[in-house]
Amino acid sequence: MEQVELRFDHASRAAQTHTNLSALRRDETGLWLAGDETATIEHLAWDGAVFAGQRTFHLGDYVRLPAGREDEADIEGLARADGHLWAVGSHSLKRKRVKSKDPAKAARRLATVVREENRFILARLPLDPASNAPLPGAVLSGADNVAAQLADDEHLAPFLALPGKDNGLDIEGIAVLGERVYLGLRGPVLRGWAVVLELRPEESEAGRLRLRSPYRKHFLDLGGLGVRDLCPHEGDLLLLTGPSMDLDGPVRVMRWRVARSGDLVPADKLETVAELPHGIGCDHPEGLAVVGEDRFMVVYDSPSPARITAAGGVLADVFPL
Repeated sequence: MEQVELRFDHASRAAQTHTNLSALRRDETGLWLAGDETATIEHLAWDGAVFAGQRTFHLGDYVRLPAGREDEADIEGLARADGHLWAVGSHSLKRKRVKSKDPAKAARRLATVVREENRFILARLPLDPASNAPLPGAVLSGADNVAAQLADDEHLAPFLALPGKDNGLDIEGIAVLGERVYLGLRGPVLRGWAVVLELRPEESEAGRLRLRSPYRKHFLDLGGLGVRDLCPHEGDLLLLTGPSMDLDGPVRVMRWRVARSGDLVPADKLETVAELPHGIGCDHPEGLAVVGEDRFMVVYDSPSPARITAAGGVLADVFPL
């Protein structure tokens, strides 16, 4: 394993964007990243030693966000394909954290579930070939969002009212293979089987996406783990897998040979690429990207102090494939 520094600007360090990284993708010049507590996408350029030169793009400047430009979108996945950048929100509900030692106050917070509309988006942004910056794109949101498409689903509909951290619906990865868009679900996990949705979105009118055909479900036996990110590699999909609930580990990278499997993928049809380290209460692997032909990079939410550099950056890990 190697480590590489991702160096962020002062504003991101002040907002601690670099401590809640949740999505990652590599391109020819650097890295696309997003955190789960903003509505922005970041690009860092490779300078030969570190990833730096941060550019910040507000998602609301390129697509219409249901709750406006400033509310967080909980971006949990990024994909780059055919000259476009894709971003997906978690589509999850959120239960309040316990912040008081008073039993009554704690119980009231645990009974409070919040819906934040900007989480319910799937966006596709064309990239300017000259500047490698986003251009105005299209979004699937509102009454057409992915969660709404599942309202009558026999497997997933019962989990739509549950918060993501309670094994409710929680989208945490996206990958694009041709016309197919794959969304990895951290939850729900159904009796040990994780779920990946396959969509075929298209632009129906200016600024809007719709599904060209009904979605498809794939059930993967990940040993009780959910999907934390997806990344294409040589026609396959690499899966970053981890617990669906609020646990630290285990965390693995698995290879799914999509072209050779159907809707039910047993454990013996999945290859374990790597067992990843994780901390206790920190260093939660959240983003996965292939870098070069034979390596992959992982970024972490809640990084340990050992990952924070003196220059205000954070260390990502690079593993052999």
